[in-house]
Amino acid sequence: MSKMRTMSLTTRIMVGMLLGIATGLILQFIFGDQHDITIPLGLFEFPVKAFFVDGLFHIGGQIFIASLKMLVVPLVFISLVCGTCSLSDPKKLGRLGGKSILLYLITTAIAITVAIGFALVISPGTGVTVPTDATFDAKQAPTLVDVIIGMFPTNPIDAMANGNMLQIIVFALLFGIAMALSGESGKRVAALFDDLNNVVLKLVTLLMNLAPYGVFCLMAKLFTTIDMGLIRSLLLYFLTVLAALFFHGLVNYSVILKLFTGLNPILFLKKMEDACMFAFSTSSSSATMPVTLETATKKLGAKNSVASFTIPLGATINMDGTAIMQGVATVFIAQVFAVDLSVSDYLMVIVTATLASVGTAGVPGVGLIMLAMVLNQVGLPVEGIAIIIGVDRLLDMTRTAVNITGDCMVTCIVAKSEGELDEKIFHDPNAAKKLETYPPV
Repeated sequence: MSKMRTMSLTTRIMVGMLLGIATGLILQFIFGDQHDITIPLGLFEFPVKAFFVDGLFHIGGQIFIASLKMLVVPLVFISLVCGTCSLSDPKKLGRLGGKSILLYLITTAIAITVAIGFALVISPGTGVTVPTDATFDAKQAPTLVDVIIGMFPTNPIDAMANGNMLQIIVFALLFGIAMALSGESGKRVAALFDDLNNVVLKLVTLLMNLAPYGVFCLMAKLFTTIDMGLIRSLLLYFLTVLAALFFHGLVNYSVILKLFTGLNPILFLKKMEDACMFAFSTSSSSATMPVTLETATKKLGAKNSVASFTIPLGATINMDGTAIMQGVATVFIAQVFAVDLSVSDYLMVIVTATLASVGTAGVPGVGLIMLAMVLNQVGLPVEGIAIIIGVDRLLDMTRTAVNITGDCMVTCIVAKSEGELDEKIFHDPNAAKKLETYPPV
């Protein structure tokens, strides 16, 4: 126990993750396909699987996720208001928005292009048989017009209650601008928001102590219930998506960061360790946002006026990992159903997936909705989604880590271009440990 207390946060999370995976695999080996195993204890029978997997692991994991999600709305709203009201130049907001959206769209287009290239070379759909009962009910995606109109809240409180991030961002920007233009009244309110921001960040610090235990519970339950047989049958598809994700996250992001900022990409990736582990375990960019935002400001040196805008926006519209899944899945489904796609079809896939990353922002199940849109665009059967949906949970963990890495990479580029990046923090090796020094509980 004393050794655990002296470990860094990163090490403790890694230990929790590995122990959770090992526990899940052991339980799956013991139980197999059995619903449960009971141990007789006198007059009672103890349900082992129900107690641990559906009980302790489920409760612990969901409390961890809920704790992180609890912070998202107040953290985003307060940070964005503080960042906006501190801007001396109102035109800066327009530049921030334009640069951020353009970079997110460019990286998404690159991601899906890489994915299609990997899939065409590896051909993961060759020889895969189609299940006769494969069905998938594709939900209707909103139009771009509806999304634009829906960005402006009629009820900001309702937007916060429902976690509608685009509406929260718009309201926070307008509120921050109004504060900046309100003279002394605005300064008094700004001081209050600065204090609230410090309190919320302290709450983030306290909840980080739950991370190793929450990650353990999430991994233990996932690897107890995941269908390993299905992964083996779709192994080539699974590995193709993973290869494209790692290439984009490690190579493409490094090249883009070096090209636009001259910063050291290896140091950047090293400082993303904590945030990536959180993203991997939660499979949610939104739930990881408190860690992502703190990583961008305290590890990478981006000023809050930039990071408080680019990180929430990226968590909403940056779909690089999802785009990679769509690119590989499109080629995979085309190969499974023996449909030849032309070069123009692949270009249509790239354009559709890139624009859909903004057009379907904030919609539940956004990845599958976007994939259904892409398949319809090139005439492929939407039922093909049912073939890959069983292995998507594990892939979703990795692509979430790629998404939040892209959010921080774009934040560094935008902050550097605006003179809002503290390179002393970025290059400071001790800054990389600041998120690891939370006192363990």
